[in-house]
Amino acid sequence: MSRIPIVINGEIKTLLPGGQNILIEKIINDFAPRFTPGGKLVYVGDTDENFAHFDEVILADLGVNIDSHGKMPDVIIHFTTNNWLVLIEAVTSHGPINPKRKKELKVLFRGVQIPLVMVTTFLSRKAMVAYLAEIAWETDVWVAEDASHLIHFNGEYLLQAYQREKNQTS
Repeated sequence: MSRIPIVINGEIKTLLPGGQNILIEKIINDFAPRFTPGGKLVYVGDTDENFAHFDEVILADLGVNIDSHGKMPDVIIHFTTNNWLVLIEAVTSHGPINPKRKKELKVLFRGVQIPLVMVTTFLSRKAMVAYLAEIAWETDVWVAEDASHLIHFNGEYLLQAYQREKNQTS
């Protein structure tokens, strides 16, 4: 089978085709440039190797020492502009960042001195619907088929008006 190519720090790496790796490729190529421009890719999980990319130096500099990759999120990005550590779960067969998973991530990354941003990702809205009731508050959701938008589950900005775009019909 042909593998899914991804580019990390100018180097081409490949992921096993299928499963969550299709979504991981979209996170790297679509989500990251749009929502974490200039961010540093710290970790990328892979279904067959456990991790395709792991920059232990960046994590150590941020206060994290990981013994096992088993509980790692699927993708980690250090969004340097805002100095956030963005923890991303790619949901295709396993669940979203629910309250239990959110606590696990907080424990795993307890040494980090910068804010954690937790994002659950799905390939489609249809895939998201099955998990909607489980998604933890104070997290974000990104759907690859609607790549230009994020869904924020509560938070600092509870209600705000949006400017209508020209020629917008809905």
